[in-house]
Amino acid sequence: MLTLGDYCILRIVKQVDFGLYLDGGEEGEILLPQRYVTNDMHVGDEVEVFIYLDQEERPVATTEHPYAKVGEFASLEVAWVNQYGAFLKWGLMKDLFCPFREQKQRMEQGQRHIVYIKTDEDSYRLMATAKVEKQLSTPTAEELPSLTHGTLVDVLVWQKTDLGFKVIVNNKFQGQIYDNQIFQPLHSGMKLKAYVDHVRQDGKIDIVLQQSGRQHTLDFAEVLLRYLYENDGHCNLGDKSPAELIYDRFQVSKKAYKKAIGDLYKRRLITIEEDGIRLV
Repeated sequence: MLTLGDYCILRIVKQVDFGLYLDGGEEGEILLPQRYVTNDMHVGDEVEVFIYLDQEERPVATTEHPYAKVGEFASLEVAWVNQYGAFLKWGLMKDLFCPFREQKQRMEQGQRHIVYIKTDEDSYRLMATAKVEKQLSTPTAEELPSLTHGTLVDVLVWQKTDLGFKVIVNNKFQGQIYDNQIFQPLHSGMKLKAYVDHVRQDGKIDIVLQQSGRQHTLDFAEVLLRYLYENDGHCNLGDKSPAELIYDRFQVSKKAYKKAIGDLYKRRLITIEEDGIRLV
């Protein structure tokens, strides 16, 4: 099935001087321009392509991969602006249009914005909208079991707030990372793995960058133990060392580091000294 703004697998039906024609079903034959044709493509073969509209608003295929497809959020740079709106770089030859009516603030060349990619219902054209709030969902009763405490999720950092950062969770839900849970530099457009803390009554999801609880302590305790074995049994960071030094070396918070030290000490695997910790 041919879906505008998405990937599909189509069969090659004809070769011409300027490319290959693919079987687009009800849409007719779709051109794959010669610049994307490789020597291993032959009539009868099936190829995976991305479908979008060319300069004349006709469906066309490409083997290039855009930064995001229809139904996804992405951080895109403004390539140029005209009297109708902004055009965003999204990894294809033709830039993606974001009309002024879909902008929260006037976009300017060189800026980056978090946008949602969709098909305009009126014109059938691909477009971007910066009004991402309207595209976010509240978890349904069926989705809540997949968002329990400690669940690993994909996060797109959205915007800075007084409380921390708004994020987009699993390309669908609105989340929040609070300042006291941030132990690394964050900026809008960053993609990372994180963990669900809990889902609030309003449907928004509190996110943490590190697992909480006993399991995370045990996981990092094993990492710390391996570090000691690989470094002559000694680490010069103790429970009073600056949080920045701990994070630079191990990418964990000081709280997690102290818990891991306590766990190893209780297991009588280390001793705590003035200059750090040492294997027994």
